Amino acid sequence: MHPRLIAALGLLLVPSFVSAEDWPGWRGPRADGTVKDQGFPLTWNAKENVKWKLELPGTGHSSPVVSRGKVFVAGCVEADKTRVLYCVDRATGKLLWARTAAVSSLEFKHSENSWASSTPATDGERVYITFFDKPHLRVYCYDFDGKLLWEKIPGEFHSVHGFCSPPVLYKDLVIVNGDQDAPKDKNAYIVALDKKTGEGKWRADRPNKLRSYCPPVVVEVANKPQLVLTGSKCVTSYSPDTGKQNWIIDGPTEQFVSSMVMHDGILLLTAGFPQHWVMAIKPDGTGNVTKTHILWSKKGEGGYVPSPVAHDGKLFLVDDAGVASCWDVKTGKQFWKERLSGKKHHASAIAADGRIYLTSSEGTTFVLKASEEFELLAKNPLGEAVFASPAFSDGDIFIRGTKHLWCIGEKK
Repeated sequence: MHPRLIAALGLLLVPSFVSAEDWPGWRGPRADGTVKDQGFPLTWNAKENVKWKLELPGTGHSSPVVSRGKVFVAGCVEADKTRVLYCVDRATGKLLWARTAAVSSLEFKHSENSWASSTPATDGERVYITFFDKPHLRVYCYDFDGKLLWEKIPGEFHSVHGFCSPPVLYKDLVIVNGDQDAPKDKNAYIVALDKKTGEGKWRADRPNKLRSYCPPVVVEVANKPQLVLTGSKCVTSYSPDTGKQNWIIDGPTEQFVSSMVMHDGILLLTAGFPQHWVMAIKPDGTGNVTKTHILWSKKGEGGYVPSPVAHDGKLFLVDDAGVASCWDVKTGKQFWKERLSGKKHHASAIAADGRIYLTSSEGTTFVLKASEEFELLAKNPLGEAVFASPAFSDGDIFIRGTKHLWCIGEKK
């Protein structure tokens, strides 16, 4: 056989390796709950397929993030009134360091909120977290060894339901949503800070001055980057580089919690209060596009808190009461609607390994086939309440419960 042919055949036999993804911020590397890694466990419980669990000193609904062998999560030590950022070794579950950021009185909040609900964000060199230090919103930047690099106050924050808004990273910016019940002499806002210095780069006033807790999502759509979010009685798109508004849709309701996702060039949302909606939006408009760019909408469907996920032309979601459903992204056709349990759901949906993972507030993760036909593949109880959304990375699932941080993975 010719040497070149032998060499070519050799290349074909060499396996192709794809770098595993970290989970650097709210809802993962694409901020939409989708996972490209494979090899995640289908089944587990409090003893089976548990690599480690770590009891955290504080409480909180902050979701974990994963970067360069470390897991970051926020908490509140209520007895000391301290808001804390924790760093955990990914491999062993050992607590590497804890840094107290804010020390502040425990503000009034909704019974289903916490005093540490913001999810950190990291660029692989620094980690960012937001906390409420009444009456101010504070943004903190640490390096991976726990050294505080800077902290900034972008403005005040007012809400009868407490604080949540996590930081979002884009290029050299840290972007934070300050939707709030602003007093007459104050504005609700979105603010962008320089990642290295905390210096303010742009600021956009928000309409309607009404609380919401939706992290903005940066998507590349309609031939440009767009910063999109629900909240403050509207759905809005801004330039993430300048803060200039691209388009706005009125409503469809008053208050929002869940994040939008993009799939096949379509923006998708589920919301809110006092009405529930599922909606698909064409994102290529300018100005007020309420009457022209809603592709389809379903009033009375969907949920308030859990964010949805899209996979292979289908939108999957679970509402707050534990009813899951599947929709066609382009037409709004409902393929199925099934009750998973009688328990509440707060965690957002994840799509991985051709499956949909939905975790209830009692700590049971329902695993469904990502299909037009409903098929329950597994039901995995942890025996601990869960309000945070999980992180998926390189075959491991990180779940923050009310007492512990869990690493779920097949022991090899």
